[in-house]
Amino acid sequence: MSSAFKILPHYTYEDYEQWEGQWELIGGIPYAMSPQPVPKHQRISTNLCSEFRHALKSCNNYCKVYQPIDYKITEHTILQPDMLVVCGNIAKKYLDFAPALVAELLSPSTALKDRHTKFEIYQSQGIRYFLIISCDTEVVEVFELLDGKYELKDSGHDIAFPFKFEDCNTAIDFKEIWD
Repeated sequence: MSSAFKILPHYTYEDYEQWEGQWELIGGIPYAMSPQPVPKHQRISTNLCSEFRHALKSCNNYCKVYQPIDYKITEHTILQPDMLVVCGNIAKKYLDFAPALVAELLSPSTALKDRHTKFEIYQSQGIRYFLIISCDTEVVEVFELLDGKYELKDSGHDIAFPFKFEDCNTAIDFKEIWD
């Protein structure tokens, strides 16, 4: 009787830096990113970033909005959220501390990973806000970290939600992102 077992490859940030194309690394396992988003996804993403940028600019210039950048959690886990709000200076070529907010715009090929795997990772990193945005149904789900667990605070198409970032309190009117 054979005692065969699977050997799974295990990659690090050093390996990740050498790859071409867009990837995420979760627990040492590479995940190819989807093809370029469809126009509706891109439009919603751009509008989302604009709403946050405008709200944060009028509040303070300490918190900034970013579209996908490398968020290096460990040597074996690097994610690229669709949008981030970062309060603080990024001194390296990647983000190496928890952002204040991450947003994932769902696509059919990433929905399960975004709703489960990334949800757990973001929660474990202490990221205060997590947005899940369905471009198909035009619904935003706003999760807030309370006592170490994400709690769904609001959900819908035409919602406005008050966010607190550092010394900045601002509200985002999500009905503006669909146009």
